[in-house]
Amino acid sequence: MNGRLQRVISLLRWLGGGGLAGWLWWRGSTSGAVAVLLLVLAGSPLLLLPGFLWLTRQAAEPGLPRPRLREALRAWWLETWAVLRIFGWLQPWREQAQPDHLPAPEPGRALPRGVLLLHGYTCNRGLWHDWMVELRAQGRPFIALTLEPAFGSIDAYAPAIDAAMQRLQALSGRPPLIVGHSMGGLAARAWWRHTGHDPARLWRLITLGSPHQGSLLARWGLGTNGRQMRRHSDWLRALAAAEPPLLRERMHCLFGHCDQIVLPAGSGRYPGAPATHVAATGHLQLIFAPQSRAAMRALMAAEAGDEGPHPKAALAGP
Repeated sequence: MNGRLQRVISLLRWLGGGGLAGWLWWRGSTSGAVAVLLLVLAGSPLLLLPGFLWLTRQAAEPGLPRPRLREALRAWWLETWAVLRIFGWLQPWREQAQPDHLPAPEPGRALPRGVLLLHGYTCNRGLWHDWMVELRAQGRPFIALTLEPAFGSIDAYAPAIDAAMQRLQALSGRPPLIVGHSMGGLAARAWWRHTGHDPARLWRLITLGSPHQGSLLARWGLGTNGRQMRRHSDWLRALAAAEPPLLRERMHCLFGHCDQIVLPAGSGRYPGAPATHVAATGHLQLIFAPQSRAAMRALMAAEAGDEGPHPKAALAGP
């Protein structure tokens, strides 16, 4: 459903805009046709820019600098390309381009620990295209879920997450690493509550721009999951109240003060858990930020006893 909805939106944008431009040109309004085409092409940058400029006017949070104009503009430019690539190509048209990788175990050789990828609000598994390419090249098992229904309760995703976790654990004999972007990080926490906070089921959780204390923008979000992500919502309070301290030890949060969706930016941190601040990076751009996949590599390298940078060094942000 998520991918189909995005295909419809993408087609409406391009066919509707192109059709209107063609009609205006046919009616003799060349300037009007050009204006419509420019709006279709530049719509995303124009819509995104005010949010990033607004970030530069907000008071700095404790332990975080206020974004400088240069940082905000850099984040806006990178986020524009991330939005165009993700919502214009990867999610509508490439959702199934990279299937899950569940190789058959070879006799006498254990498969490496798997990875479960969880996307955010209104997205789908196509978001993780680049991650899936890398994981497949490494021979590492992975599953990238599309969490549906798109506007349902975050709790409703727990059974699908649990089934994926069990499939991955059956391959390697070890619980997988979970990487969650935005709402996906909350879905992972809700799944762990679903298990009764079983410590044997959760190895590590990396969250990228997850609103652990909610976001001010969620007041305009649609659906049950949108309401659940409101700032300090009853659902978030109940989720946090039930969680054991162990979660802080097994989670690592990546967040940024130029995240235009998770507001305030500090909501991207889970209290007491290690966190990496990724500067001058927007919400979707966290998927492509070098620090994000470095976090995954560092955890896997540390487990394998690799001779490489210490995980904390690899995770360190600018």
